[in-house]
Amino acid sequence: MDAVIRYLRSNRWARAGLSGLSVVLLLSAVGLLGYPFYTNLYQGRVQSRLDREIASPEHKELYRTAELKEGDALTRIKIPKLGVDVVVVEGTGASALRAGAGHYPDTPLPCEDGNVAIAGHRTTYGKPFANVDRLKTGDTIILQTPIGVCTYEVNKAPFIVNPTNRSVVANTPGQHLLTLTTCHPKGSAKERLIISATLTKGASTRT
Repeated sequence: MDAVIRYLRSNRWARAGLSGLSVVLLLSAVGLLGYPFYTNLYQGRVQSRLDREIASPEHKELYRTAELKEGDALTRIKIPKLGVDVVVVEGTGASALRAGAGHYPDTPLPCEDGNVAIAGHRTTYGKPFANVDRLKTGDTIILQTPIGVCTYEVNKAPFIVNPTNRSVVANTPGQHLLTLTTCHPKGSAKERLIISATLTKGASTRT
């Protein structure tokens, strides 16, 4: 240690390099800590807009005729056990998911026949799915659309799949399912955590 100190005292460039490295590490730490805060703030503003959008009569008609575009408000998801209450948008692209949660566009609309699939963030953009791993069989998930409400019940313990496994969001005509997907473990996209639930109350009335 003494040798290092003597070297730094005698070498101006080494001292400058060490100072520069310290600044880089400090800025990196600030960035890592500040990024989730920024995304949560951004998501809050997006949710305020979506709250107004999903309640409008014009939006109700767009939903009824299935004319929603990516990023449009689709349904409100409520998970009472976890205190989750956010508006889900159409689409799962990076831009759409800044709302916190998005609907896989190639799956049925909420409450309809088949496998309705929704992806959500776990550590950023409001992190609505942060604690879905705590859900147990029988816990309820409510979807409130512009034209009605339906309730699902978790039908099995949360499970993990490879991120390339698309079978969990495949359509299942004749069944009434809801699938939630999110990254696992927290802060990593290495795997996907899956919640499966079955419709127990309510159905689509788009006609």
